[in-house]
Amino acid sequence: MGKIQIMDEWLSNKIAAGEVVERPASVVKELVENAVDAGSTSIDVFLLEAGLTSIQVIDNGSGMDEEDALISFSRHATSKIHQEHDLFRIRTLGFRGEALASIASVSKMTLITSNGESGTYVELEGGHVVSQKPGPLRKGTDITVAQLFFNTPARLKYMKTIQTELGHTIDLMNRLALGNPKIAFRLLHNGQQLLHTNGRGDVQQVLAAIYGVHNAKKMVPFSGESHDYKVSGYMSLPEVTRASKNYMSLFVNGRWVKHYLVQKAIVDAYHTYLPIERFPVVALYIEGDPYLTDVNVHPAKHQIRLSKEPELLKLVEETIRETIRGVIRVPQMEKKEKVVKAETEQLNIWKPAPKLDVGKMNAIVEKLYDVQTVQESKSLQVEVPEATAIEENWHAVPEESTIRIEESPEKKGDLPQEELQEEPKEEPKKEPFPALEVVGQIHGTYIVAQMEDGFYLIDQHAAQERIKYEFFREKVGQVDPNERQALLLPLTFHYAADEALVLRENRHELEAVGVFLEEFGQSSFVVREHPSWFPKGEEQEIIEDLIEQVLTTKKADVKKLREDAAIMMSCKKSIKANHYLTKEQMDVLLSDLRKADNPFTCPHGRPVLIHFTTYEVEKMFKRVM
Repeated sequence: MGKIQIMDEWLSNKIAAGEVVERPASVVKELVENAVDAGSTSIDVFLLEAGLTSIQVIDNGSGMDEEDALISFSRHATSKIHQEHDLFRIRTLGFRGEALASIASVSKMTLITSNGESGTYVELEGGHVVSQKPGPLRKGTDITVAQLFFNTPARLKYMKTIQTELGHTIDLMNRLALGNPKIAFRLLHNGQQLLHTNGRGDVQQVLAAIYGVHNAKKMVPFSGESHDYKVSGYMSLPEVTRASKNYMSLFVNGRWVKHYLVQKAIVDAYHTYLPIERFPVVALYIEGDPYLTDVNVHPAKHQIRLSKEPELLKLVEETIRETIRGVIRVPQMEKKEKVVKAETEQLNIWKPAPKLDVGKMNAIVEKLYDVQTVQESKSLQVEVPEATAIEENWHAVPEESTIRIEESPEKKGDLPQEELQEEPKEEPKKEPFPALEVVGQIHGTYIVAQMEDGFYLIDQHAAQERIKYEFFREKVGQVDPNERQALLLPLTFHYAADEALVLRENRHELEAVGVFLEEFGQSSFVVREHPSWFPKGEEQEIIEDLIEQVLTTKKADVKKLREDAAIMMSCKKSIKANHYLTKEQMDVLLSDLRKADNPFTCPHGRPVLIHFTTYEVEKMFKRVM
């Protein structure tokens, strides 16, 4: 007998389950996506012990007849594709036909389904049918998955804590709700409601249910279109940020996907509007011909290949950047509020239907995805003094801005839709720079200015950094041969052989930002001239830094190199802290700042000025109550 044999179908299903069914959230994903494909307008998900004990998904979709109900548990059974041509026109979330067979092989499953004419009840254990009979005629499907991994105990030991597994399912359901705003979703864990959307098709209403009304009101719509793609969605104002990229949700033809380059395009669009290592909250919807997408890349269908990718990335970046420029505004002084921080206590949810502490659950989800409501970047401490109480207040985010898990309607009433509808939607307008009158200076660091609606504090270093950045950005973008300064003593740079090779390959990119290298021996270079607008006294350091960026990335991106060069040079010679200015110098600084394209943030995304209203000042002195 030969060594090679045909694998038993039951065994092959268990192996496939290792790819498809990674954790309870994977089961929820497959079952809910099937419900979406069935045309459901309402989907309820009930979990016990984060789904390890029980997962129940109830929908009001098209349902199945008896024949389809039985064959649906066979491997590669699908109603979505019938021939090779269909693979390139996929419009459904599921299509492989592996999910039900894989889930059934590692659990005890019950299926109750009806197409409105006949009902079917099927019970399976380890992938084998143990009971079959007629079921109720309620149109739709009710699937219960119990004792997940009961027959593969080795898989159970790789499960994380109940809180972690539940956090993954919450995140998944949030994305499914964002991707399908016309479907009403409910998620309940041990009897406690964690998510509820109304299915009215309003994305901002879904954002309110997930992130809270406070944050939803600070998100603005955007849209753009090219010959091949259409992009739309909601994006947060620059003042609403997170420490994780996890809050950028991408949907391609209704499917939630992970795509590094699209995420990068979003971050690049916010360039200089966000603090370092902070990220926006974005729901991005990309629509295009299915022929332009390949979703048959990964069993979990999270990854996707896109045709005409450069054009799409450009569309995303330009659309979001133009929207940001229309909504930037002066940060307002906010009262200090208690900031929600992740707690270390373990949430006891093993008991039958315990009372879920919503505050603790929010903290757990934040901890799981590295969400911090306050995280000031320390990378500029050499240039900028430590944050004062005023800066801390500007960065403090109200409690509602963290990811919220809504309490049950019995406690909070209906969803916050009505609250959102109180304010009519208006097209955001770019805020003009205020006409300020300089009053004085604090600690040689902050300029005090006033106008009729209150007073402003201006960070003089950040202000001049913004002015210089826009100057250098223009200069670096058009290196003029007539603006070069010859050096009396050339600068010499020595590198390893592999580094010299990288520099030779990227010489044209370096010349585009004003670094003119001449070979001087096997692995050395000399610089005999540089642009005359390089900050004096910093020429060698700037050239070294630009060369180091090329060596780090191995392949220079001219656009990014120009941006980095402009930011670097703007920071070198800007006014530092504890530097006292005359009133005339402060007037000139504000006059130059007023001419800037974006006078409200420095190139690193920190605020340039903060507004204190007259009312806030009078309230602090108890003149008003």
